Amino acid sequence: MDLKTRKLTFIQEVLRIQNEDIISGLEKMLKKRRAELYEKTLEPMSIEQFNADIDQSLEDSANDRVISAKHLKQEIKKWS
Repeated sequence: MDLKTRKLTFIQEVLRIQNEDIISGLEKMLKKRRAELYEKTLEPMSIEQFNADIDQSLEDSANDRVISAKHLKQEIKKWS
C-alpha cells in the first residue's frame, strides 16, 4: 500500500472514532512525534555563529533597531 492510500485509510479510520480520549491521544502522539522528527534535524550552533549573533544583537540595540515586547504584542494583536 502506497503512502497516499495509507493516509486516506487512516483519515477514514479517524473520522469513525467517537471517543474523545482516543482523539486526544492521537493528537498528543502526533504532536510529540512531529517534535521528535524536528529535533533530529537540528544542529548545534557553532561558537563563531553564536558570537556573531550576539555581536549583531548588540549592534542592533546600539543603533535602535529593536522593538519592545509591549509594542510587539500590540502589533501581533493586529494580525488577526
